[in-house]
Order: sequence, then structure tokens, then C-alpha cells
Amino acid sequence: MNELAHRVKDASLRLAGVGTDRKNEALAQIAEALKNSKEKIIKANREDLLRSKQENLPEPLLKRLNFDEAKIEVVIDGIFSLIHLDDPVGKTLLSTKLDDGLELYKVTCPLGVIGIIFESRPDAMVQIATLCLKSGNGALLKGGVEARETNRVLAEIIIKATEKAGIPSNWFALLETRSEVSEMLKMNQYIDLIIPRGSNEFVRYIKENSKIPVMGHSDGICHCYVAEDADVNMAIKIVSDAKTEHVAACNALETLLVHKKIAPEFLPVLKESLDNKNVELIGCSETCGLISVTAAPEEDWKTEYLDYKLSVKIVTGFDEAIEHINTYGSGHTDIIITPDKEKAMQFMEYVDSGNTFWNCSTRFSDGFRYGFGAEVGISTNKLHARGPVGLEGLVIYKYKLLGSGQIVGDYTTRSRTFKHEKMKKEFPLV
Repeated sequence: MNELAHRVKDASLRLAGVGTDRKNEALAQIAEALKNSKEKIIKANREDLLRSKQENLPEPLLKRLNFDEAKIEVVIDGIFSLIHLDDPVGKTLLSTKLDDGLELYKVTCPLGVIGIIFESRPDAMVQIATLCLKSGNGALLKGGVEARETNRVLAEIIIKATEKAGIPSNWFALLETRSEVSEMLKMNQYIDLIIPRGSNEFVRYIKENSKIPVMGHSDGICHCYVAEDADVNMAIKIVSDAKTEHVAACNALETLLVHKKIAPEFLPVLKESLDNKNVELIGCSETCGLISVTAAPEEDWKTEYLDYKLSVKIVTGFDEAIEHINTYGSGHTDIIITPDKEKAMQFMEYVDSGNTFWNCSTRFSDGFRYGFGAEVGISTNKLHARGPVGLEGLVIYKYKLLGSGQIVGDYTTRSRTFKHEKMKKEFPLV
């Protein structure tokens, strides 16, 4: 494991200098290889699905695990979308003339080596690897054991395709065991960032057992607040999509907050709509008094179901809704449904989450839908990157100073003085 991480680190240093055209060619090669290997990928995925069903894995996990032809096509489309995005590496963020012939540039660069531990979705393997490639980062990926066969095939395809395109070998490696993850957490000399995708407890464990910086992608306890002036038909449509379009996603709706004035009109219609989609509703005592649902215990307000289940709470107004979200939410995605723009802007300002929406589904909280090409995860952190983490979240920057013989002594003795003039100038790449 130590030797593997060392090789990936060395490769990442060479990958950092690879140009945009070659990286895009490698991405195109991956897309072509995936297209030509559909049967092999689907066969491996069927093995994973069969084994997981025999092990009685829950239905939401099986839905994430499934990687059929339609999902492969979506992944390929995502790769081509990524190709058309600007290279995040080498962008000049700042340029300053410190003095004549002494110019300072702040330029984006890759993070280095990223270790990512993700769930059962095989499409995440491709998304993460291609994002790391485009952003010039080495990658150590650990997928869920339930997707073992699919991930092996995908890793083999990615590695061969990128080698064919001239990308430094060993830039990417697949980990398969828990012991490898435990070792990885100790390798701060080789790994620059860990991205764990999972529960709050899992992310907390990673943070407590590693000296490597961690970008946490934890629970998606997403809320919708239906204000007293909301359009009922719009609200039903949005809530239904947010809850049922893909219940196993981290951006699916888990808690619905309804203003007391609209609740008598809204909740019976909502229940009828969601009953048709087999969604189990549970609620506060006021909700139970309006519609026939089971009472929600305190624990449910901080639970990510990832299933056909939705908790409902009636609130007295805007302030109570905000307080509830900031108390029980996970900082992922929260939405408000109202025609009142001022109220919506206040909601989006006061809710302490990485994604706040007005009159649209939580399911839009996604790197591909944001136009990022894809995402390595959705960060609920507040350092470096927040929300869907695409290419821009996988680069950092360095300062580059171009001189012509200057020494600090001349400025200390005041024989020369700094000018500190802002420039609109790109760093000279050649």
C-alpha cells in the first residue's frame, strides 16, 4: 500500500504538467472504451446485483448499485460535457506588479493526490476519476464492496484508456479492502485530501483517524418549506419530484415544513399524491390531526431515509422554519416554495446550507446539473469547497513570482520601494 501511494504521488506530480488537449484526449478515450465495453460492464454489474440481493441488501442501495446501459450512456454524456469545460488548472487569479521587473501571479494548480471513499454507485467511480484527471490530480479510490466486480472492470477500462492517451501511468488506483483504507488515512506524506462520502458517523470517523485534510460529504437531510402563500399545485409538483424522482440520492427531500395557514388545504392533497407513489408520511402532532399519518419521533427530524418516507412538520412561520432547518439539517440542500421574492431571498440568506433554492426541487443540487460536468461529492464543509464539488473544487493555487535580479535588502534599506500595482495580465505560460 505504501509503494502504491508513492507511485500515485509521483504520477500526480507529472500529471500536474499535462496540457489540456492531452487530458481531453484521455477523457475521450475513456468514453470510447466505456461504449465498447458495455456488455462486459453490465455482466459484472449483474454479478454484483445478484450477490447483493442474496445478501439482502436494502432496496435503496440496490438502486444505487444498478449500472445498466442507460446509466452508462449518462456517464458517457457526462464525460463529453467535462471535455467541453475549461481546464481549471493554470488560471490566473491575481496579478500584481510589486516593482518594475518583479511580477506576482496567483495561479491555480492541482491539489495533488486525492483519496476518495464512496458508496455503491459505480457511476461515481467514473465521475470521480474523470474529474480528478481533468483537474490534474492523482486518485486513490475505494468503492463499496457491493460494487466490487463492476468497479474492477471500470478501473481497468479507465487505466488502459488513459495510458493509451499518454497520461502518466499510476495516476489512478483502485482500493478494495478496509485495511487499505486504514493505511491510506495514515499516508499524509503522499495524500493531500480525503473525500469520504457517507453518513455523519463515517465522516466523523475519517476525520478523527487521519491527519490528512478531509472534505466531508455526509448526510443529505434536505428540507422544503411550503410558505403560507405557496401555490399548492406548484408545491405538490416540487415536493413529489424532490422526494420520489430518486429516493436513494443524497439530495432527495427528507423533511417537509408547512406553514400552519396553508396546511389544512395543502396536506390532504399532498397525501393523496404521495400515496400514489407509495411514500410513507410521518408527522408532528398537528400534522396527525389533519391527515392520517404516524407520529414522528424526535429522531426522525435528523434522519436521512434514502427511501419512500417523508417527515412532515407544521410550523407557525418563517422564523420557526429557519430555526428547524438550521437545528436539524445537514447543510446540504434546502428549499422554499413561495411567490414572495423578498421572503425567498431571506430564506436563502439565513439558511446555513451549501445549497438554498427558491421554487424548485432539491434534486437540482448536483454537479452535472450545475454544469460542472460531474461531482466528486457534495461538501457540507465550509473550507475550500462547498456544495457540489466539481473541477473548481479540486484545484488550489500557488504564487509565482517573476523577477529580474531583485533582492529584499534593497527594499529593507529603502533604496527601492514597492509599487503593488494591480495588473490585468495572465501568467506567461511560455
